[in-house]
Amino acid sequence: MRIVIPDDYQDCVRRLDCFGKLAGHDVTVFNDSVTDIDELAARFAGAQALILIRERTRITAELLDKLPDLRLISQTAKVSGHIDLAACTARGITVTEGSGGPTATAELAWALIMASRRHLVSEANRLNSGKWQGHLGQQLHGQVLGVWSYGRIGKLVAGYGRAFGMKVWVWGREESIARAQADGFEVAPSRERFFADSDVVSVHLRLNSDTEGIVTESDLGCMKETALFVNTSRAELVAPGALSAALDRGRPGFAAVDVYETEPVLGAQHPLLNRDNVLCTPHIGYVERGNYELYLGTAFDNLLAFAAGRPVNVVNSDVIAR
Repeated sequence: MRIVIPDDYQDCVRRLDCFGKLAGHDVTVFNDSVTDIDELAARFAGAQALILIRERTRITAELLDKLPDLRLISQTAKVSGHIDLAACTARGITVTEGSGGPTATAELAWALIMASRRHLVSEANRLNSGKWQGHLGQQLHGQVLGVWSYGRIGKLVAGYGRAFGMKVWVWGREESIARAQADGFEVAPSRERFFADSDVVSVHLRLNSDTEGIVTESDLGCMKETALFVNTSRAELVAPGALSAALDRGRPGFAAVDVYETEPVLGAQHPLLNRDNVLCTPHIGYVERGNYELYLGTAFDNLLAFAAGRPVNVVNSDVIAR
């Protein structure tokens, strides 16, 4: 098959062990990101299959109309709103998905928490520039960690907090709260208290129509001047402009984020960048070798099954009947 893999930012896909699964296929990999429909159509021209790394490329009906040869989109992890499934089905294009592990993102969230509380990046930069100590850090032991949504990632982060001697409580939907309580975690008495009394708030919600903008400017404004807000899930969980506005007013006093409304963020053009009280990383939560082997390996397996006439993990199952 003629296969195109876009948005391989680190040029790492070809160096993965699982890439050998595509031996014998015609594979083109792009290492930068474009959004223009005509540019994407030119890159994908003649492709029978696309392998998408998460939500980095939007697949619209307008783009699909320019790709008459396309028969398969093999998505790493779960399909979300970046693919027009109805348009794919109408054009006879099969869409498959896989799954990924929660550990890499949970570890990154914890790394951001520790680095922010102890000012690790700025202190390392001071030392490299010939200076000595400049900030007074804050230990985590004894502080309150608020985890919003006790799913696969939230559960790990809550466990890390417990291991570090933090008081951990959760907030979320009824089923999320029930799982946390079964594991011995406290539930915040109210949403307002969750934000107001937590020293660190880490959100681990899935993005959908119900959760988009769920963290409001009012929520953030309840936080302490010394508190830290952490987002390694999706930028759109926070109402537009709410975090930068809250930081400008001093509540919360700190933030650590790995996700942005439009990615990639280039030219340091984002309102959260270049702030002394904000630690920003370029959406690297899931970008880890073991996770990539799992993500891409499953996507390659789905492609091979499709090529063999035995499609698996199909999202738009109606296309099979067509």
